Parts: sequence; C-alpha cells; structure tokens
Amino acid sequence: MVNNDILVIYPETVSTQIALYKGTSLLFLKNIKHKPEVIQELKIPAKKLEFRTNEVMRELEENDTGLKDIEIVVGRGGLLKPLNTGVYEVNEKMVDDLRSGAIGWHHTNLGGLIAYEIAAKTGARPILADPVSVDEMDEIARISGHPLFERKSIFHSLNQKFFARKYAKANHKNYEEINLIMVTVGMGGISVAAHKNGRVVDVNNAYDGDGPFSIKRSGNLPVGDLIKMAYSGKYTEAEMIKMITKEGGYAAYLGTGDIHEIDILMEKGDEKALFISDACAYAVSKDIGAMYAVLKGKVDAIILTGNIFHSDRFLDNVKNRVGQIADFALYPSVNDIEALAENAFLVMKGELKIQEYV
Repeated sequence: MVNNDILVIYPETVSTQIALYKGTSLLFLKNIKHKPEVIQELKIPAKKLEFRTNEVMRELEENDTGLKDIEIVVGRGGLLKPLNTGVYEVNEKMVDDLRSGAIGWHHTNLGGLIAYEIAAKTGARPILADPVSVDEMDEIARISGHPLFERKSIFHSLNQKFFARKYAKANHKNYEEINLIMVTVGMGGISVAAHKNGRVVDVNNAYDGDGPFSIKRSGNLPVGDLIKMAYSGKYTEAEMIKMITKEGGYAAYLGTGDIHEIDILMEKGDEKALFISDACAYAVSKDIGAMYAVLKGKVDAIILTGNIFHSDRFLDNVKNRVGQIADFALYPSVNDIEALAENAFLVMKGELKIQEYV
C-alpha cells in the first residue's frame, strides 16, 4: 500500500499550481497567483526559478503539508529533446537543458526545475511525465514539403495520453489496440493527433502555432503573406513570434484573449465572436478529417478535451462536420494535475518504470 505523498508542480504564465496527494487522494490544492508585473521583471530563468520555488516552499510550509512525507515531486514537462512517452527522472542533464532553453524556453520548463529544487530540499525524487516533446511520429508525417523544414511533435501529450488511457479503460479496451483521433483545446494552442495502437503517429506542432487557430495562437497561416510581412521591415522577429503565438487567434480578431470576456461576448450574441468561434470549430474539424486519412479510416473514437467543449455551439459545429467518422467521447477539461499525480502514483506502485534522460 502506498502511504507516502506526491507533490505536483504545474507552472502557468502568471501562477503556479501545486497539489499534494496521498496515493490517488487529493490532500491539498493551491493556485499561487503571481503579480504579472513581478513575473515580467524576472527576465532571467534563474531568477524565475528562485522566485517560484520560494513561493511554493512558503505555501507548503504555511499549510504544514509535511514535507518529510513527500516521496515524489512531479513537475509539468517543458521543452526537451524528442522523447518516448513515459516518466523521466529530472537529472542534471535535463536541468541543464531546461534551464538553458536548449530546445526552447516556455514557462513549463520551470516544472522540472522547481521539482528538482524542492526534491533536493526534501529528499524526494523529482520526475516529469509525458512532457510536451513526446515524439512518436511516423517518418512520413515529418515531411513538410522542403528538406530544411521538418515537422515536429510538440503537443498536449500529457493530457492526450491520460484521457486516451481513461477512455480505453472505461470501454474495456487496451489503449495499445485501438485507434483514436484526439483534440485538446488548451489556453494556448490546439493539438489534433492520430493515436494508432498506443502511438501518436501524427500531430500538429501546437507550440509554434501550427494547426487550428486558438484563443491566442494564429495556427496555420498563408506562408507567402507571412514571409512578406516578416521582411516588410515593420516587425522584429520577436514581434512576429509574439503575433502568432500570443496575440493571434481569437485575441487578434476580437481584441481580447481573455476566455471569460470572449464567453460574455458570445452570450450576448456578438456576431463577430460567434463567427470566429464557428471558424475555429471549422478549422478543428478539418484537422480531424486529416487525421481520419492518417488512420486510413479506421477510427474507434474521436476524443475531445478542453474547456471550450462546454460550449454546445462549438461542440455541435464539430459534430455536424465530422460526427460520421466515429463516436465522440467528451472530456471538457484539461486535468493535467490529476494526470501528473496518476503517473507518480503508478511509479510508486511499481507499474511504471522511470526512464533516464540522456
């Protein structure tokens, strides 16, 4: 029987979520909100890490969470080199890659770094589970149309693996024996993936804005126009990246990337907001159709995850376009905290093997 505790670390843009579990039972959950201006001032990764680690430790100590009982600290995985699915120990090599941004910098890089720091203070074991760089793509899916540009696998791997296995278990099937099309609508990008017998054989790069446009990402853009804009002299490289990854999508069309403000506009019947929502559902449906082709028409289910699927209008739009492909399974949440805790719990039970990052 597993008695020791699991600490989950989930960094977001201006907050850090932490959760304490005993086995599968949630003991403590807290979303530590940071002042945006403070986060903005912390430009150096080492400063970001120090600040957030101290905030987490302070919260744990103030709530008397029993640091000595923590056996595993599991962090949200950031940008790492391509990896197989599974659980990885946060070792010095991983810390170096996360801290330096060797593959790229994202606030989720702090997940593994904070886990490593807290594990050092408590004697726990630091791990990551299914980081965004999980890469199981078929070689043919990497071909972009030019040898200098290879398609990459950076997507909501933790969310998709968690709900894929949950769906399989609920339907008395093995994940490794079924084919799924999965859609994850996050606060950033949208991942649409083909899961074939337990492998994600094709998926868009949601991190760079590839795929359907989302709340703040532009998604697929006309390449010729994008090149012309990049060389127009009006924008720097940083401004272009910000435009397509943080100020695109709904935010660009509606003037707000706040999901609550967007919901209010739609509830009031704002025609432009409703039209953009319909366009997003249209784009998602097109990518589902593409993954149907990837799986050669052999699809056991289409799984939809993300808060946007609380919207009946959005959901109905997708179902009306691609509902004939397969049955739908709906999980209208992200639930990464529970997913991380479950992976750590399976490690503690000896049902998941920890892999080495090299």
